[in-house]
Amino acid sequence: MPWNKNDYPNSMKNLDEDVREKAIEIANALLDEGYEDGKAIPIAIDRAKMWEKIEKMGAVLKVSKMTFRSNPPFIKFMHKKSPGAF
Repeated sequence: MPWNKNDYPNSMKNLDEDVREKAIEIANALLDEGYEDGKAIPIAIDRAKMWEKIEKMGAVLKVSKMTFRSNPPFIKFMHKKSPGAF
Protein backbone atom coordinates (compact mmCIF):
# COMPACT_ATOMS: atom_id res chain seq x y z
CA MET A 1 0.00 0.00 0.00
CA PRO A 2 1.55 3.35 -0.99
CA TRP A 3 2.01 5.88 1.80
CA ASN A 4 1.79 9.66 1.89
CA LYS A 5 2.50 12.43 4.40
CA ASN A 6 -0.90 11.92 6.04
CA ASP A 7 -0.88 8.12 6.03
CA TYR A 8 2.44 6.46 6.84
CA PRO A 9 3.76 3.61 9.00
CA ASN A 10 3.73 4.18 12.76
CA SER A 11 7.49 3.58 12.88
CA MET A 12 8.00 6.83 10.93
CA LYS A 13 6.02 9.04 13.32
CA ASN A 14 9.04 10.22 15.33
CA LEU A 15 11.12 11.21 12.30
CA ASP A 16 11.57 14.88 11.46
CA GLU A 17 9.07 15.90 8.80
CA ASP A 18 11.59 16.19 5.96
CA VAL A 19 13.19 12.85 6.86
CA ARG A 20 9.76 11.23 7.12
CA GLU A 21 8.79 12.53 3.68
CA LYS A 22 12.02 11.12 2.24
CA ALA A 23 11.39 7.79 4.01
CA ILE A 24 7.87 7.67 2.54
CA GLU A 25 9.26 8.38 -0.92
CA ILE A 26 11.89 5.65 -0.56
CA ALA A 27 9.43 3.15 0.93
CA ASN A 28 7.00 3.68 -1.94
CA ALA A 29 9.81 3.16 -4.45
CA LEU A 30 10.81 -0.06 -2.69
CA LEU A 31 7.20 -1.27 -2.79
CA ASP A 32 7.15 -0.55 -6.53
CA GLU A 33 10.25 -2.75 -6.82
CA GLY A 34 8.41 -5.61 -5.12
CA TYR A 35 9.61 -5.31 -1.52
CA GLU A 36 7.24 -6.38 1.25
CA ASP A 37 6.12 -3.72 3.76
CA GLY A 38 8.15 -5.34 6.55
CA LYS A 39 11.37 -5.00 4.54
CA ALA A 40 10.64 -1.70 2.79
CA ILE A 41 9.91 0.30 5.95
CA PRO A 42 13.17 -0.24 7.89
CA ILE A 43 15.25 0.12 4.73
CA ALA A 44 13.46 3.37 3.87
CA ILE A 45 13.95 4.78 7.37
CA ASP A 46 17.64 3.91 7.35
CA ARG A 47 18.21 5.42 3.90
CA ALA A 48 16.24 8.55 4.81
CA LYS A 49 18.43 9.04 7.88
CA MET A 50 21.53 8.65 5.69
CA TRP A 51 20.05 11.17 3.25
CA GLU A 52 19.58 13.62 6.15
CA LYS A 53 23.23 13.27 7.18
CA ILE A 54 24.39 13.83 3.61
CA GLU A 55 22.15 16.90 3.30
CA LYS A 56 23.56 18.34 6.53
CA MET A 57 27.14 17.63 5.41
CA GLY A 58 26.42 19.39 2.14
CA ALA A 59 25.14 22.44 4.00
CA VAL A 60 28.24 22.47 6.20
CA LEU A 61 30.50 22.25 3.16
CA LYS A 62 28.66 25.15 1.52
CA VAL A 63 29.05 27.26 4.65
CA SER A 64 32.71 26.26 4.92
CA LYS A 65 33.36 27.33 1.34
CA MET A 66 31.56 30.63 1.92
CA THR A 67 33.53 31.27 5.11
CA PHE A 68 36.79 30.44 3.37
CA ARG A 69 36.04 32.72 0.44
CA SER A 70 34.53 35.58 2.41
CA ASN A 71 36.91 35.60 5.35
CA PRO A 72 40.36 34.25 4.43
CA PRO A 73 42.23 36.11 7.22
CA PHE A 74 40.13 34.29 9.82
CA ILE A 75 40.94 30.96 8.19
CA LYS A 76 44.65 31.85 8.08
CA PHE A 77 44.52 32.86 11.74
CA MET A 78 42.87 29.56 12.65
CA HIS A 79 45.49 27.73 10.63
CA LYS A 80 48.36 29.45 12.44
CA LYS A 81 46.83 28.69 15.84
CA SER A 82 46.42 25.00 15.11
CA PRO A 83 48.74 23.93 12.27
CA GLY A 84 47.80 20.26 12.46
CA ALA A 85 44.08 20.96 12.10
CA PHE A 86 44.14 21.48 8.36
